[in-house]
Amino acid sequence: MSKQLLIYSKVVPVSSEAHRELSVRVGERFDFAAETNSVPLMVAEFAAAASEYGIVFAGEGERMTPVAILGLGESENLYVARDGSWDARYIPAFIRRYPFVFAASEQGERLTLCIDDAYAGANHEGRGERLFDSEGQQTGYLKQTLAFMQQYQREVVMTRNFCTLLQGLDLLVPMHAQAVGPDGRALRLGGFQAVDRERLKQLPAERLTTLFGSDALELIYLHLHSMQALTRLGARLRDVSVASEESEESAA
Repeated sequence: MSKQLLIYSKVVPVSSEAHRELSVRVGERFDFAAETNSVPLMVAEFAAAASEYGIVFAGEGERMTPVAILGLGESENLYVARDGSWDARYIPAFIRRYPFVFAASEQGERLTLCIDDAYAGANHEGRGERLFDSEGQQTGYLKQTLAFMQQYQREVVMTRNFCTLLQGLDLLVPMHAQAVGPDGRALRLGGFQAVDRERLKQLPAERLTTLFGSDALELIYLHLHSMQALTRLGARLRDVSVASEESEESAA
């Protein structure tokens, strides 16, 4: 089955009728994202994510969004360890919200909370957190999930506004991530954009003052700082390769 929205396979609306007995166990294994080499990132996450991930921009026009680079291969996530854990101090909200997601109506006026029915942590044995109580009412866990999703949606709007600002100032240029693989070959991942330092320096003083006053300048520098994380992807790839070889030798 093809993936929807990067990591989702079977998205259905959450309802007390269909999910009265359902429990979900989250935050332990992240195998569902093992083949995802980038995920959307909200501007509210830049400060926490900049030291862990390279933050770049993908898409065009209104569809442009910041993304955290997770791997150099098309279906490679170097942050999911062999035991399914997440190998970083900060986990992007896009990953943390799984298996839930909002689906918008055709007019975009109404949002419906959905869940990936294919999620391995969904069960009817009471493992983890229930979504509804015995009377079909939302549990505290489901209410917290809804609040988290609503906040995420508000941050989507703020993030979109930031991307529109960067495009309006013509600060973005095509870029690529490059690293040396365990076999010494150069690896390259393209199709992204980043803020050009020279274009930023050439902005008129009044523009810079406006950026500073709106906190956008801080977000830009966090993005530029995060580029250092891209250079460490090669080391992550080599670590994964070594771990895989050691595992094969111990199993032999």
